[in-house]
Amino acid sequence: MLRLTDFIIDCPDTMKLAAFYAEVTGRPIKEGSNENWAGITFGEVELAFIRVDDYRAPQWPGSEHPKQFHLDFEVDEIESEQRRVLDLGATLQQDFIGPDGYGWRVYTDPIGHPFCLCRNKGVTWTDQGLIWPKHD
Repeated sequence: MLRLTDFIIDCPDTMKLAAFYAEVTGRPIKEGSNENWAGITFGEVELAFIRVDDYRAPQWPGSEHPKQFHLDFEVDEIESEQRRVLDLGATLQQDFIGPDGYGWRVYTDPIGHPFCLCRNKGVTWTDQGLIWPKHD
């Protein structure tokens, strides 16, 4: 049996990046987190941050230091969430929101990792996963 337990992000300051993502997600930093390893728990999966000496930020969309990964966060209302993540230290990189208000925007966190705020038409996100609209 294979089970995903951790998604680990390299960074120069674990507690600072964990605090950013704790604010973005509204989830607490895991008890026992420290300057070498910090985490945020999402059910059975932990979003973890590990300290790396000589950290080199990805330079998305360039390829010299590729993005390596990105996180998607589904939101109900993109404008208010954008204001919130920008206030927390994120930087808007690209906008793929269509005229109907659906799509995604790409941001980088305070140390350069890309993530997206997504708004998908007709989809409801819950702690149990996606709920697609019923068609009669």
